[in-house]
Amino acid sequence: MAKQKTDPNYKVIAENRRARFDYAIEDDIECGIVLEGSEVKSLRIGGSNIADSYASVDDGELWLINSYIAPYEQAKTFKHEERRRRKLLVSRKELSNLWNATQRKGMTLVPLVLYFNHKGMAKIKIGIAKGKKTHDKRETQAKRDWSRQKQRLMKDHS
Repeated sequence: MAKQKTDPNYKVIAENRRARFDYAIEDDIECGIVLEGSEVKSLRIGGSNIADSYASVDDGELWLINSYIAPYEQAKTFKHEERRRRKLLVSRKELSNLWNATQRKGMTLVPLVLYFNHKGMAKIKIGIAKGKKTHDKRETQAKRDWSRQKQRLMKDHS
């Protein structure tokens, strides 16, 4: 992970910060994403949002649904649709594992982070998650608050 932060090509484009609050992430997987040229240019300038999106397995393919990539103003003739379904690239074995998780175990596929990897390719990290109940969310909030308070107490006493 430290190698990625020092690499000049590695760049986080969009992050779904709410996902870890709303879902218990059990596993994650890195996927390639099929993009058009104007979408890549728009991502390079940072116009995207994956907070409202999700992934789904349909007809033996993995799709990212409801993700937003802002229109690229310089693309006059070859503009892209902002909220189109985008195909995600995974191996067959991973695809069957994702299908089993969603169909048999009742899990959800939540996008966690959209980024350019060290080679400059757009990748998306998908989390295999189970939805949290309200009491689980309160418990997570209480743990976070207690860890902050503990850090303050340790800082004051040292």
